[in-house]
Amino acid sequence: MSIRIEYNPKRDPSGSIIADPALPLHLWNRISEAVLGVEADADILHREMHLDWATVLSVAMEIGLLKQQHRFEITYNSAALVELRKFREDVQAVKSLGAKHIAEIPIGEIDSRLESMGFTGRFLTDEQRRDTAFLIAIKNGANFSVPGAGKTTVAVAVHLLTRSPDMHLMVVAPKNAFGAWDETIDDCMDPTVLRQWRMVRLVGGAGAIRETLASAPRAMIISYDQLLRVQDLIRLFLSSRPTHLVLDESHRIKAGTLSQRGDTLLRMAHLPVRRDILSGTPITHSKGDICPQLDFLWPGQRLGSTAVTSSNLNGVIRPLYVRTTKSELHLPPIHKETVSVEMSPSQLALYVMIRKEVLSQRTEIHSRRSLRSARRSVMKLLQVSSNPILVVQKLMEPFGDSSHCGDAKLDAIVQDIIADFDSPKILKVCELARQFASDNLKTVIWTSFTRNVERIAALLSDLSAVFIHGGVDSGDADDLDTREGRIRAFHDSVKGCQVLVANPAACSEGIGLHKVCHRSVYLDRTYNAGHYVQSLDRIHRLGLPTDAETHVYILESIAPDWAGSIDYSIRRRLESKFDIMSRALDDEELQQLKFPEEEDVPLDYSVTVEDMVDLIDVLSGRSSTASAASARLS
Repeated sequence: MSIRIEYNPKRDPSGSIIADPALPLHLWNRISEAVLGVEADADILHREMHLDWATVLSVAMEIGLLKQQHRFEITYNSAALVELRKFREDVQAVKSLGAKHIAEIPIGEIDSRLESMGFTGRFLTDEQRRDTAFLIAIKNGANFSVPGAGKTTVAVAVHLLTRSPDMHLMVVAPKNAFGAWDETIDDCMDPTVLRQWRMVRLVGGAGAIRETLASAPRAMIISYDQLLRVQDLIRLFLSSRPTHLVLDESHRIKAGTLSQRGDTLLRMAHLPVRRDILSGTPITHSKGDICPQLDFLWPGQRLGSTAVTSSNLNGVIRPLYVRTTKSELHLPPIHKETVSVEMSPSQLALYVMIRKEVLSQRTEIHSRRSLRSARRSVMKLLQVSSNPILVVQKLMEPFGDSSHCGDAKLDAIVQDIIADFDSPKILKVCELARQFASDNLKTVIWTSFTRNVERIAALLSDLSAVFIHGGVDSGDADDLDTREGRIRAFHDSVKGCQVLVANPAACSEGIGLHKVCHRSVYLDRTYNAGHYVQSLDRIHRLGLPTDAETHVYILESIAPDWAGSIDYSIRRRLESKFDIMSRALDDEELQQLKFPEEEDVPLDYSVTVEDMVDLIDVLSGRSSTASAASARLS
């Protein structure tokens, strides 16, 4: 009796497990149960399974144990034998990580070796050199250093020091991080070799990308969204050419197989010869965020589930990653301040109405469909707290004018909000920006809503304010209609641009504003801890002048005790998420993100059941500290 394992590189690539008729049914059922536990929709017919290769790897060790117990034979096609030998090497590599790392290259030789390869433009910091030495000593690695610590620089160094002559570098990154990779290559590589190391952008349709890949660039970059559209082309390239695949902002795959990008990348994870992931915020909601990122690094070993179910998460993942902390960057501290803002009477009246809508869903939020509806209600409540005209304009759409909503009470509220138009928070943000500008200080203003972004920029047009949100495309830095053009204008001391208004979902990654701006103002925040941390680090990162004072202002709307403040609930939940991230990454400095006071995906995606439960507690007045904390720093 025997089982045959086959690898089919031309079929997605996939694997097959085939049992001969003599194999006892109970053994086949054991294997089937193991497979279905990994791939619920696996194609199983009689004594044959056709699976993702990652699933085959996930059950390979279990099949091996069954073989030892029941003494059946396992045969392989030649392709499967090659892949399983690589998998065995990876398993051994992970087992050896618990021991002390012995660098393949002495740390003192890193600089000279990099210089011989054309890496002459930047000197690695001590921390970057340490992280590079750690990562080149393991087959695949994670760099979870804080935003602004130079993860792209380390990634380029790791690639140079581990590459074979025919190896390619492919980076998957958010579109807004392309510029950071271009800047790193330009700064690091000697002009004599710069051309061959320029990151070729995989953009355009499938035809254009197919043609680009056919030229086999040495280094290339593609966005997560573009990858989904040409995944067959990328899979073919990875399976036919030795490639080092880097996921920048790897928390983008935290949903794993429940998202298209996570599912796609996990299916092809076994193809690159080396894998690295980069994220300053690998855990933004719960411990489960880390699971698919580890499974991408080490496919088939189920390290993700092992880590998440462990009582000591950091103990499991500590040998797998490097992290440079804020204190190691020797940055001056952030001065944080909460600014409490009274709602206008009409704003509070609308807030109370939407509050009832949220509370009415308190018993239904544990079902997926009801949670989606509850998330929309939460976003409406947050919009009202931020700027109620956002909700009013949406209410008006079915009627085509602002004369009535069919409800006299709501009608009066709507008319008052339209008359005010700009909320007290909007006015306060503008006041702060003008105050800073009078002292010749630039300000970055963060808000989660596109119409707020554009409205604030319009109100501050006399300060030559520019804005960035998801609708502003990347392009030429000389074009003020592009992201790069607006960032350059903000950096330029001659053009008089004193304010950048941005959406954290579109602008919290891949840019540095720290050399010219030391004031951040948050009109609002969401439950997405990643968006907040990433946006905060746009002005607080490596390269910050030592004499700079970084100030951050969080605007929070005040609500009566009985009504509760959504801004207070958001603060509590962000602090809870910082606790989780701090324990997971063994980084106590994340606690400093708490005020002593996350695509690409819909904004409400970051609202979890736990967030809803906390919000309902606050809105119901069950949080005894809600009143005091919503009015001052706790």
